[in-house]
Amino acid sequence: MKINKISILFLLDKVKTNKQGKCPVKCRITFSGKRKPFSTGLFIKPENWFSEEQLAKPSNEENDYINTQMSLIKNKINQAFLFLQVQQNTFNVEDIYLQYKGEKGKSSKTILELFQEHNDKVEKLVGKDYVIGTLWKFRQAKELLKSFLKYQFKKKDFEFADLCLKFLLDYEFFLKTEKNLSQATINKTIQRFRRIVKIAISEGFLEKDPFLMYKVKRVKKEVVYVTPEELFKLENFKFSQLRLKQVKDMFVFCCYTGLAYNEMRKLEQQHIVIGFDGNKWIKMRRDKTQKLISVPLLQQSNNLIKEYFDSSLRFVFPVISNQKFNSYLKEIAEIIGIEKNLTHHIARKTFATTVLLYNDVPMEIVSELLGHSKMSITQEHYGKIVQKKISEHMKILSRKLDNLN
Repeated sequence: MKINKISILFLLDKVKTNKQGKCPVKCRITFSGKRKPFSTGLFIKPENWFSEEQLAKPSNEENDYINTQMSLIKNKINQAFLFLQVQQNTFNVEDIYLQYKGEKGKSSKTILELFQEHNDKVEKLVGKDYVIGTLWKFRQAKELLKSFLKYQFKKKDFEFADLCLKFLLDYEFFLKTEKNLSQATINKTIQRFRRIVKIAISEGFLEKDPFLMYKVKRVKKEVVYVTPEELFKLENFKFSQLRLKQVKDMFVFCCYTGLAYNEMRKLEQQHIVIGFDGNKWIKMRRDKTQKLISVPLLQQSNNLIKEYFDSSLRFVFPVISNQKFNSYLKEIAEIIGIEKNLTHHIARKTFATTVLLYNDVPMEIVSELLGHSKMSITQEHYGKIVQKKISEHMKILSRKLDNLN
């Protein structure tokens, strides 16, 4: 139940004095720091209005009528306020006014309440529009926001009406200092909160977008990938231990297909089809975006599928957890002499760079083969690689032109 006090004040609008020298009497409701002024339909001469006492004087038929009407208005507003306290967990000054007028107001919702509603919908759409990982990330984002509210405001929840730029800046500072999150993780966390804010605006719980003046701190991430020389080493190194050989082969396979870990793990023979060009293609849906990906099999990846093919098994490659996969990759890198923190995701980046972009495959085709939902994602990640390639071509062109002269 709300314990906030309500303030009801009557005041004159002297700017709108009529020909009889009377001013409109306005009423102003103040609640939770927000005001709602409205016209009462009453008029009074300024000299008859005593603001501190909130009364019309001297006592006569006209002034007594005004005082009675103001008293009725005040009582009616207080009744509306009491009703909302009993009926609803949260409401604002606009709801009080609408209740006073006898109109049904839009019940407001708190931040965590709307966040939970959103997450409940995402949960029901897992396997249809979302993957389980997306649900976990939104749940984590809600818990982080909950921790912030408790830390910063000693509150269990927060009103959308009180959201402002300072709230966002304080939240970002909290995530960085108290939770020790990286800037990239902070950006993703706030991005998920922003989706809830957009829902609040669309449903009328929030009038102004607090993100209008908020600037995202860009993270300069270097794209780590395996170079052509390192990839050659990987392909040709002979491991005596079966587990290391299998992980190396699966990593190389993804260097030539761009499959993410879950896609590689779930790859079945049914996903390998003969394409329109008579060659073998991988056709499956990407876990992250549910977008259909079509990747032509290069000779290197085709050879590995043949090597691991077993009609008695459901999946093409041996099943191994992502954690163990990455742990074995660190061993492999150390043995071969690759001074990089190898993870499965680097194989996907290697496909985009060493295999595709370094061989002059256009950016739009790279985006399609990676199964990115937007071209801008590919450009953001690999734009610098393209610039480097352009620079190399321009140097070659410059040398050619110099030779001609």
